[in-house]
Amino acid sequence: MVIFGWRTTIEQLRMLTLVCGNCHHQSAHNLFRRYTKPTIFFIPLFTISSRYGLQCTFCGVQYDISKMHAHQLV
Repeated sequence: MVIFGWRTTIEQLRMLTLVCGNCHHQSAHNLFRRYTKPTIFFIPLFTISSRYGLQCTFCGVQYDISKMHAHQLV
């Protein structure tokens, strides 16, 4: 019997001070990378999807951003 599944991991890249587009407050934003890997017997194999995003710490809204934009912010 083979145990197969998916593992999604969120990696924090940096904390930035920006103006939120939702609440319009200047607050800290968490820049993160979320990636998904298939697993066999609980061992992650390779990355099949990767997405970048920003989360406002004041109101909690999350924005998806492009890889190029994330690398410019880092």
